[in-house]
Amino acid sequence: MDFDERFLQEMGLSAMPEDQKQAFLDYVQEELEVRIGERISKGLTETQLNEFDMITDQAEAAKWLEKNRPDYREIVTRTINEMKEEIRANRAKLVGVDDHQI
Repeated sequence: MDFDERFLQEMGLSAMPEDQKQAFLDYVQEELEVRIGERISKGLTETQLNEFDMITDQAEAAKWLEKNRPDYREIVTRTINEMKEEIRANRAKLVGVDDHQI
């Protein structure tokens, strides 16, 4: 998923101050990585976690996840959708206006 101006528009955050947009997008990406990582790692053994940590190639990581955590795509999708709902619920605060103004 791309975190860019289009994402901000989809979330109703086009009115966010320009100087805050990139920092917000970086935060969203980092927060999603943490949340997804935590959820995917649940149920994996210490050996599996160490094995996964050794992988540096993205394609290899996806292949490993398909084998060891076949529900990882569902976890990613669900986590992204939850984050989007949180953003939408707080968009007035994020752009600094009242809900009825957006």
